[in-house]
Amino acid sequence: MIYSVRGKLIHTESELAVVECGGVGYACKTTFYTLQRIAGESEVTLYTYLAVREDAADLFGFSTKEELKCFKMLITVSGVGPKAAISILSSNSPSQFALAVATGDSKSLTKCKGIGAKTAQRIVLELKDKIAKENTVSVRGTADFVPAVPQGGAADEAVTALVVLGYTEGEAMQVISKLDPTLSVEELIKKALIGLARF
Repeated sequence: MIYSVRGKLIHTESELAVVECGGVGYACKTTFYTLQRIAGESEVTLYTYLAVREDAADLFGFSTKEELKCFKMLITVSGVGPKAAISILSSNSPSQFALAVATGDSKSLTKCKGIGAKTAQRIVLELKDKIAKENTVSVRGTADFVPAVPQGGAADEAVTALVVLGYTEGEAMQVISKLDPTLSVEELIKKALIGLARF
């Protein structure tokens, strides 16, 4: 198994990065997220996963161990292959993906190319417990996952309002959960919008 490749970045294109190591160019299928992170770098390290099928052997490379871990989790879900996993991780950073799964926000996953509602729900259902146990994939830069927002209270109303404003339920819950639950709905929304603007 190839754990990682380190060398000169000699070529990139959509969903592909070629890294030259010892005179050999390793073509690594990758995500838009990784391509953004390595853009402009002359020497890179990609953490890899080798997928062997009857008719092909594909090497997948990622700029962080967290992204590789997310990729490995995704391909354990029935009906989710490497191509779908790359699509999801191209649209979401590892922390955004972890947040969506941890908060049950399957709707945000349907925005990824080729991911339907049923597949998104299956991903959340099958990976929610795994993500909750993992401390290596952080949510918004911390290892703590989103606490539950009390149902029916001002906090719950504020989350609904933020979703209407275009934020995902996961993003709204993340910021509302850190605020004083005794505040009014209006105050919660105002403070939450300031917090979300920082991201």
